[in-house]
Amino acid sequence: MVSKKLALLGLTAVTTLVLGACGADNKDSSSSSSSSTTEVSTADSSTTDVVSTASVSDDPAVLETALSADGNWIIAATKDVTFTNDITVSGEFHDKDDASSDIYRKLALYSQDADRNVTAEYTITVPTLTVESENFNIVHGTVKGDIVVKANGFVLDAAKVDGNVTFEKQEYQDSATLDKDGASVTGEVTVSE
Repeated sequence: MVSKKLALLGLTAVTTLVLGACGADNKDSSSSSSSSTTEVSTADSSTTDVVSTASVSDDPAVLETALSADGNWIIAATKDVTFTNDITVSGEFHDKDDASSDIYRKLALYSQDADRNVTAEYTITVPTLTVESENFNIVHGTVKGDIVVKANGFVLDAAKVDGNVTFEKQEYQDSATLDKDGASVTGEVTVSE
């Protein structure tokens, strides 16, 4: 029981650190374009209860890698980002990077304060964002471009898509949530099959 409480406390601290880092106003351009990875573990004498990793950056190349199969379960942009090429979100990831947890992946397009109030939202501009990761969530902010969904469980959570959302199969659309907490799509929502 104590171990679970420590794990929860550590996870809360990591989440606050990661998303708090999104709002940091760093004037040093060399550090603002680099990848920041945060890892925290709470452990008893022999087992690790929680390991959590995130990619936090404003560099398109870093974010593209973070969204790939070699990336992380949570990716956070720290300012508006423009991709000149199409981006694919791929790989299977689990909530809090814990293999015993549900399959889950998050793109955070916002920063928040210590009380978890959203303090800024960011826009990513991309020709096409293809989602191949199951249970991929875009939280806050705007995706300016089209999204093609090729997996179950896609969620827009208080986010806006300034473009079209196309589902590869009806099954993917049926499992999606596009209007959580006021999320919206300005273009068409269609199924390609």
